[in-house]
Amino acid sequence: MENEVATSAEVAARLARFGKLPERIQFHEMFEEKKAGPSGAEAVSYNPEGSWNHFSCLAWDLGL
Repeated sequence: MENEVATSAEVAARLARFGKLPERIQFHEMFEEKKAGPSGAEAVSYNPEGSWNHFSCLAWDLGL
């Protein structure tokens, strides 16, 4: 293939068909900083007595 220079009519037709690429996203726009959630008494604490029901137990499922 030969290197061909596109004419302005071809460029206009390509822009009409495909449009243009979106603007580049800057690095600082790719993330967001937030403060950490509450800690201590305000945070939801771990409850060891209630956590057992979140796991599957085969013996319990079989009724053993």
